[in-house]
Amino acid sequence: MLTIKRVATVVSNLQEAAESAGGCGRNCLGKCCLPVSKLPVYAFKKDVGKEDVSRGKSVSPSDEGAPIDFLNTLVLGQWEDRVSRGLFRYDVTVCETKVIPGEHGFVAQLNEGRHLKKRPTEFRVDQVLQPFDPNKFNFTKVGQEEVLFRFEESPDGKPHYFENAPVSTATAPNVVAINVSPIEYGHVLLIPRVLEHLPQRIDKESFLLALRMAAEAGSPYFRLGYNSLGAFATINHLHFQAYYLSVAFPVEKAPTKRIALKKGPTKVGVRISRLMNYPVRGLVFEGGSSLQELSDMVSNACIWLQENNVPFNVLISDLGKRIFLFPQCYAEKQALGEVSQELLDTQVNPAVWEISGHMVLKRRKDYEDASEDYAWRLLAEVSLSEERFKEVQAYILVATGLVEMEEEEDAKEKTETRLQATVPPAAAHFQESCLVLQ
Repeated sequence: MLTIKRVATVVSNLQEAAESAGGCGRNCLGKCCLPVSKLPVYAFKKDVGKEDVSRGKSVSPSDEGAPIDFLNTLVLGQWEDRVSRGLFRYDVTVCETKVIPGEHGFVAQLNEGRHLKKRPTEFRVDQVLQPFDPNKFNFTKVGQEEVLFRFEESPDGKPHYFENAPVSTATAPNVVAINVSPIEYGHVLLIPRVLEHLPQRIDKESFLLALRMAAEAGSPYFRLGYNSLGAFATINHLHFQAYYLSVAFPVEKAPTKRIALKKGPTKVGVRISRLMNYPVRGLVFEGGSSLQELSDMVSNACIWLQENNVPFNVLISDLGKRIFLFPQCYAEKQALGEVSQELLDTQVNPAVWEISGHMVLKRRKDYEDASEDYAWRLLAEVSLSEERFKEVQAYILVATGLVEMEEEEDAKEKTETRLQATVPPAAAHFQESCLVLQ
């Protein structure tokens, strides 16, 4: 059994009390309190494909016709309300942040508030799937004052917002709550079906829910992330993280190379590419006819990884239309003593945000000395080797029902594509002003 010692991030104000006392806390999200509670609910419109342009707005029943801005009013506005109530452990807005000089533009943040003076505890890092343990801290022990709203699919196909709605006992609610130890502005947690006690394990329904939240936000600067166990998730209760950062992540700017796939009986609209010129090897999924198609493809890949005990991180970008998947091995290397003491001393746990290029540093010295070389060396330790990555990539493609072309086939396909491209395109039957650019 491989373990590492680390300090767990405190995500809820009741976390330490719940761990020590074993109680449910006050007005919590457990079965003792939630079914008899009233909480705001945002009912999102069901995904209808690429042409849906109504995301980010809903209609409040109390003010028929008045738009509700999902990101600015509900997520960031309610997050600011919790700031005014003093529910956070520190003020993340005063944390120093800079773009590290260099080709890639890694972002460094000095966040000394996350460096807790607690005794490190052991985390098992060689088992991606672990059973839910109700005796450990989980999100049913979070206080309802930390909840911003519930996030549910609309029953009538139209978006709605209800300020004070009873919690239905028919289905377990999805909740959006603050992270009281935020990495960045608007840092929240999306907790699918909170009462079902789901372990940190991706399933198709929950992954699609995360993509829909990204789509509803309507901003490329609001991203969601996921860490599996063994890839620096510390709470074994299914959750995604999200926050707002108004610069591009380095990984979003990295070049990619599309993977040539054999044509099968079923047309696949999702494009799969490999990251290039980036320290962490990863796959990029984008396109498709709908969020559902894209979600199914990526969730199948994640399910294969977790069932085959490969730790991974996921970044959901570009309003849910672009997804980065990173198999990783840093915690395993750390447990085996294969990471340099210099990197270990920084106490940086390279999870999804760090891998994406947002380096959260806990010591001023590391922040002041931060360089592109340091960021690259740290993230290179996260990555699978080229040989292992190719092996995992092949399995992922099979799990998603796809087969990569051989190099000879790919070369022939590219030649034919170039020849076809020399043929003049047919004249459009629309006036120039009517053309729609996508």
